[in-house]
Amino acid sequence: MISSEHRYNLNSERGQAMYAAAVEREKLERQLEVYEAIWNCYYRMPPPEYDPPKVVKRLRADYNRHVILNKEYFDAFKNDANTMYPKPMLHPFNGIQYRSAAEKEIAMFYTEMGIPFKYEPEVRFPGVKKPQFPDFVLYITELDTCKFHEHFGLMNYASYNRDIKLKCSTFADAGLLIDQDVFFTYNTEDQPLDTRYLAAKINTAVYGTLINYTEWISRTSI
Repeated sequence: MISSEHRYNLNSERGQAMYAAAVEREKLERQLEVYEAIWNCYYRMPPPEYDPPKVVKRLRADYNRHVILNKEYFDAFKNDANTMYPKPMLHPFNGIQYRSAAEKEIAMFYTEMGIPFKYEPEVRFPGVKKPQFPDFVLYITELDTCKFHEHFGLMNYASYNRDIKLKCSTFADAGLLIDQDVFFTYNTEDQPLDTRYLAAKINTAVYGTLINYTEWISRTSI
């Protein structure tokens, strides 16, 4: 008997054990084929086709003007536009220097997932004199809408936490919903970023938008 390129004598104890295992494996494989055939016959169906609605989400650019967060809005952004603060030049990826290893990891994650994004584009918000540079602006192709992602990596510092409060209020004043239009991730010195957490954040933002917008459409169409 030959198993994994090793020869076993069927008259030996080892050879008999291997033979019995091979017979049992063949029996189980045949049973599995039967169950798979039953499943394919009665239960397997093609995945349902679903064309999600295009979301019309508006951002208050100033007190008298709104813009729609669609592809045109996304394409108008310049990638890596923030020149106000120097970078450590230690975290390159795809021709861009990221400010931290966590932001580089986020960019790699979005690239691998095929999610278009702009890094630190210049965005104008009402009531704020200086332009703002969110860490990431994502474009969700299926919904034709944008999401803002801020990553906070210095949570151990009180001054940094005060800046976080200001950013949250800035997004809210622009008419953006927290955890739906804009979401946040964090890491500290003893708690690094886990991209599984990031995936959960994106899913919450996208599906929350989809559910709420679909519900709004159904109500307004009555």
